Amino acid sequence: MSDALLALGGNVGNSRAILDRAVQLLCDGRQIRLIARSSDYFTPPWGFKYQPPFINLCIAVDTTLSPRDLLARAQEVELKLGRDRAHEKRWGPRTADIDIIAYDDLTLDDPGLILPHPRLFERAFVLLPLAEIAGDRVIAGRKVREALAQVDANGIERLPPLPSPGM
Repeated sequence: MSDALLALGGNVGNSRAILDRAVQLLCDGRQIRLIARSSDYFTPPWGFKYQPPFINLCIAVDTTLSPRDLLARAQEVELKLGRDRAHEKRWGPRTADIDIIAYDDLTLDDPGLILPHPRLFERAFVLLPLAEIAGDRVIAGRKVREALAQVDANGIERLPPLPSPGM
């Protein structure tokens, strides 16, 4: 088994419910087993400013899939949840975005997949939830918690848990 860290985000539709479903679809308990999930975070738009705010979270998983197969599974889940990569604006609105942040201690630079994620250390909306579940994890020689201290996290709010069904 390999361990992987993934970041999820979305800003179209009921993002919290969609991302909750993304985690369920992704983590089948066999090839991908959920180890930890961060809180949901309300995040101002990044990249393309004129769009609704995002909901972001991170998960830690154990997986038997290769990095390329894990990416393929993530993109299948995005598609099931209504993401249309072929017709969307880069960094624009989307139902679900799933990025592999790190896979074991692997460094990879292939077309379509760079590990660790090349913009990890620029993005407070990834580092904040990631620090919640893997703050002491070292990625590319940097501890997640220390990298978080170097970015501006203004405007990002940790959201309370959603009420359980039936409450």
